[in-house]
Amino acid sequence: MDKIKMGILGIGNQGSGFVRRFCDGEFPEVDIVAVADIKPEREDWLKEKYPSADIKFFTSGEEMMDSGMLDAVLIAVPHYDHPKYVMMGLDKGLHVLCEKPAGVYTKQVREMNEAAAKSDKTFAMMFNQRTDHVFRKMREIVQSGEMGAIKRTNWIITNWYRSQRYYDSGAWRATWSGEGGGVLLNQCPHNLDLWQWICGMPSKVDAKLHFGKWHDIEVEDDVTAYVEYPNGATGVFITSTGDAPGTNRFEITLEHGKLVAENGKLYKWELPENERVYCKRPDAKVYGCPDPVFSEVETDGLSLQHTGVVNAFAAHILHGTPLIAGGEEGINGLTISNAMHLSAWLGKAVELPLDEDLFYDELMKRVATSRRKEQAEEFVADTTGSYNTGAEKK
Repeated sequence: MDKIKMGILGIGNQGSGFVRRFCDGEFPEVDIVAVADIKPEREDWLKEKYPSADIKFFTSGEEMMDSGMLDAVLIAVPHYDHPKYVMMGLDKGLHVLCEKPAGVYTKQVREMNEAAAKSDKTFAMMFNQRTDHVFRKMREIVQSGEMGAIKRTNWIITNWYRSQRYYDSGAWRATWSGEGGGVLLNQCPHNLDLWQWICGMPSKVDAKLHFGKWHDIEVEDDVTAYVEYPNGATGVFITSTGDAPGTNRFEITLEHGKLVAENGKLYKWELPENERVYCKRPDAKVYGCPDPVFSEVETDGLSLQHTGVVNAFAAHILHGTPLIAGGEEGINGLTISNAMHLSAWLGKAVELPLDEDLFYDELMKRVATSRRKEQAEEFVADTTGSYNTGAEKK
């Protein structure tokens, strides 16, 4: 096999972007041979936008998977259906690449992971921000231990501004029954994945969520969360789709200084010795900390994003090279997201491992009273843009 024959399930904002990248020649080891979408008018869009592309259109994902045309399928449908179609693809003998998030609730995603573990096919997540040069370098430094243990993490990620028109662009958007959450489920799966990928999983989550604070929606659009880690470190995560202009600053304080990722750069303040040692020295300063050495950390500058994930997925199947993110890892960031929701609903901190049954029961209470929009302005957005400016769209 020289190329992977791939189908895309769902050609809305994200799926259409993969069609564009394929037609632009960005996937040398992938042939997109089919797409599926429940809206038949999307076939007209495909023919009008890419008239020379030899891509077959299906109105059923299962029909596309049963066509015999595919080696692999990329799942880009609304969140609740991610595990369903991942398991369907694996069951039909296809390799599967899933858009974020892995699902809406971990109980469902755990079932998906168990099915994937029994399959001999490749399962991967579209965690494209793991390809970013700043975050890769940040993880390398933290995981190496060269700056000691983590003491505190802070991420303010509020440059996800969205207008009311965005939320009105689909009947399923920003509803408990259609999307399963707001900024945490739609915009922040990348951030939550990176947070745990770099710093590890917390052991306690205490979150305050505001539902429909800045928009006419029923899900969260403003979040402030506090976490604790097994080693005693603490963290704060703040996000919103109502701040204009917003901020994207990720700071990690460690025993030997701190790292800050902001504006596409990585900065380091390195102490001459471990702060925990310095603090107890009899000759330590009464006021002020030891003098740090400041530097901008050099990286390789590469950020291959979605294209990098798809190409790594194909290379893994064809040549056995590493994936960017294995599919089973999708449950980690979702666990943090579920814990934030549950904490806000219960009005208290929650411990990890998460009580998955309790979360599901609380979510279903909200789904039962969820309202879909009667009229929605359907459009496919330009999915190009810079992550660091918050312009990436879903």
